[in-house]
Amino acid sequence: PRIEHALAFARVVPDPPARSLDLGAGGGLPGLVLATRCWPDTTWCFLDARARRTAYLRESADELGVGERVTVTTGRAEDFGRDPAHRGRYDLVVARSFAAPAVTAECAAPFLSVGGRLVVSEPPAADLPDRWPAAALALLGFGPPTPHALDTESGPVHLVSLVLETPTSDRFPRRVGIPSKRPLF
Repeated sequence: PRIEHALAFARVVPDPPARSLDLGAGGGLPGLVLATRCWPDTTWCFLDARARRTAYLRESADELGVGERVTVTTGRAEDFGRDPAHRGRYDLVVARSFAAPAVTAECAAPFLSVGGRLVVSEPPAADLPDRWPAAALALLGFGPPTPHALDTESGPVHLVSLVLETPTSDRFPRRVGIPSKRPLF
């Protein structure tokens, strides 16, 4: 079921991305699945704050034969979202179980280039306007959220996608921990 869930992310992305980031990559879902099964030409950055997880991801990427196009980075999204090597550089950011919507949006937006897409796994009964309010998302440069309910062999998968319409203000992301302590919405 987890592999099918990860594969569902590819179904809501209209074109293969050139550069993608798995935010809070954890055990590699959906990033490793998308890198190995969906987009053979996409370069990836897997970002996670825990060194144990990133060590596992490096080993896994090498074992799966995608190590040459996957960079694994240990660090906080709030810090790396300000790094010129990462800011505004990605066509796609994926997130599964990263954080609450406000934190995920604030941490992901700085990584995206204008026209880039954030795709996030959602609970099945999510109230989209409450969880992803369009007015607050516009502060980060996002257009309105688009819900996706996809059928897979192992059951339904719920995702939301957001397209970055304008560059994210230099105010974002705020310092480490602030997005969760004082969410924008």
